[in-house]
Amino acid sequence: MKVGIIGGGGIVGSSAGFALQVAGIVHEIVIVDANADLADGQALDMMHGTPAIADQVIRAGGYDAVVDADVVCITAGLRRKPDESRLALINRNVVLFRSILESLRSAGLRSDAIVLVVSNPVDILTYLADKELGLPRGRVIGLGTLLDTLRFRSLLAMNLGAPATQVQAMILGEHGDSMVPVWSSASVAGLPLEKYPGFSHKLGDDVFQRARTSGAEMIKKKTGAGFAVGVSIAEVIHAIALDAKRVLPVSTVQSGCYGMRDVAISVPTVVGRAGAEKTLEIELWPKEMQGLKRSAAVLQETLGQVLSGLSG
Repeated sequence: MKVGIIGGGGIVGSSAGFALQVAGIVHEIVIVDANADLADGQALDMMHGTPAIADQVIRAGGYDAVVDADVVCITAGLRRKPDESRLALINRNVVLFRSILESLRSAGLRSDAIVLVVSNPVDILTYLADKELGLPRGRVIGLGTLLDTLRFRSLLAMNLGAPATQVQAMILGEHGDSMVPVWSSASVAGLPLEKYPGFSHKLGDDVFQRARTSGAEMIKKKTGAGFAVGVSIAEVIHAIALDAKRVLPVSTVQSGCYGMRDVAISVPTVVGRAGAEKTLEIELWPKEMQGLKRSAAVLQETLGQVLSGLSG
């Protein structure tokens, strides 16, 4: 499988490239970045390690080098300026993101490619990519709340002294303040989370709040997240490469799941070789369902503001 990473020179893109490299599943990785020297340096650094991992092709290139990729991962994005509003940052990122989409179209992106959107605001940009690229249904996927879910699971494991790989819990909705923890199906080693030794509702609330604000914590402590985002990206791409049919909380434009339509939002989604192959309506508690609908409304409002700006 060939993967192109746009914005691959930055911390998120390079972490994704490294996570993909060390797994040895992806055969070819192409790094694209506005800073060509940085892209070349990252590609060379990874290529130097291939003899210890697998026979892989890792190189830098332009848009013409990724249009035949099986998966194109977009990680490029802008950071908030001092005193800049959230909407102003969103609008600047929308302009950058649409220029990337246009470059992909102009270079001749293959019609059966899968585009994985990581840039923020991921749900808004996933919606735009879905509408503007014209790819078949399920071939535009946003990373959505997968990173939030991994953070949530890791923090639950740490606080409970449980193996992280045996903690099962999802966060759905917006990758943002309105995200929704799904307590109703959470478990540890198959045991209901609520009955697991050491768990309490206060512990759960505290863990969720830390998971929800982990992005800000990473910015404060190390300018931004990298490693865990890279692992999250690799999990989606490996599910595609291996046709694994993994159920992941990723963002796609909905057409009826939980009654939601025409909004990109994270719900349980089966990911395989065809991309986002189907969504699953697991039973939710009424409070969780209300939270998910509220999250969709928040995204619809932001999307309306963005689309209004584009047409204005």
